[in-house]
Amino acid sequence: MVSVFPKIALKPEVEDYLQSVFKNKELLTSLGSEQSEVKFDALLSRLSHPPAFTTVRLHTSAAPTDHIKKLLTEEIRKQFKGWPMSNITVLEHPELPDILLIPVLGPRLNLQRHSIEVIVGAQCGNAVLRGAHVFIPGILSAPKLMKAGDAVSVYSDICGKCKRGAVEFMGSKTFVGNGIAELSRNEIFCSNYTLRGVGIRMTEPVYISPSFDNLLSSFVFLQNLPSVVVSHVLDPKPGERILDICAAPGGKTTHIAALMNDKGEVIAMDKIANKVKKIKQNAENLQLSCIKVFCYDGTKALAKEGICDGQGPPFLPESFDRVLLDAPCSGLGQRPNMACDWSLKEITSYPPLQRKLFRVAVNLLKPGGTLVYSTCTITLAENEEQVAWALDLFPCLHLESQVRITHGTSPG
Repeated sequence: MVSVFPKIALKPEVEDYLQSVFKNKELLTSLGSEQSEVKFDALLSRLSHPPAFTTVRLHTSAAPTDHIKKLLTEEIRKQFKGWPMSNITVLEHPELPDILLIPVLGPRLNLQRHSIEVIVGAQCGNAVLRGAHVFIPGILSAPKLMKAGDAVSVYSDICGKCKRGAVEFMGSKTFVGNGIAELSRNEIFCSNYTLRGVGIRMTEPVYISPSFDNLLSSFVFLQNLPSVVVSHVLDPKPGERILDICAAPGGKTTHIAALMNDKGEVIAMDKIANKVKKIKQNAENLQLSCIKVFCYDGTKALAKEGICDGQGPPFLPESFDRVLLDAPCSGLGQRPNMACDWSLKEITSYPPLQRKLFRVAVNLLKPGGTLVYSTCTITLAENEEQVAWALDLFPCLHLESQVRITHGTSPG
């Protein structure tokens, strides 16, 4: 069965849970049952589509905004010569000076389908919707006689049912665009070693968005807009000591350091070694020297008496001017996401960990400091309910308006 951008595919128990939480008493009172159902369906539908803009954060220390904007416009026009994207206008964000926005064009639902069908995994399909080509490890199925140079149509296996190496797939799939095969089927699946690189070069994606693979990496950093907003809300100042308690892969960490003009100290932690390497790599690439990175479990970052050297974790109470808790979460707000195969148990497993981290973050914050809590999910249990719990448990906390903070007013 072929579908064109259905709503995100969820296990029935997960969809029922999300619906019951979404259609809460306040929403039903305000909109009524029918309109609440429409809103919920619209939310699930939007999750399977990419955002309307691709967002890049600028390294304004490397070059002025106008210069980076000119370079980016030129690169996009080269990349999409002859396409609708070639005349696209790169936009400046009206309030955030270190952001450029590139409109995403689509969905283009009338593209001609080719007889040769290539099936890719759901995560690969999501990446194609954001402007990526199809890399070899993402290919699950291709016809027996497919050869390099063939025009192919690419479909995403949204339910995870296609077995790698299949010749044909008749299950649920979503069309994500057309491309040219860089390799034959035999080269993809019959190699004696793991192949890397592009397997299908996309020529007619359903959504047109630029590829940022090694594109102006000295000047721009690909980062979703909500992620960028978080660091502006934190509002770090030069000379301060900042903690990013769950920092990988380092996008917010490096943004915080940039907003501080690389003056002060940014402590970045993550408990997974490979993720810590990524943070260090991003900091080195951007030549940010104020970032110190530690492989450490954030839930254990608060020092007990007599166990602290002052340089690295664990830390004494009230050690930081500002703390960012970008908490591990169910990730249901990431877009595009055409499928999530998590169970209800997995989806609802994060709040206890988030509360452990919240307790540590509050205790490490100096009086009068700023704590920002953020997630990339849509569940009330991981967002509004966590904030309500923290305000009730910690009288020292009070809620500030995000709008006020991004306009330059810091909380007391």
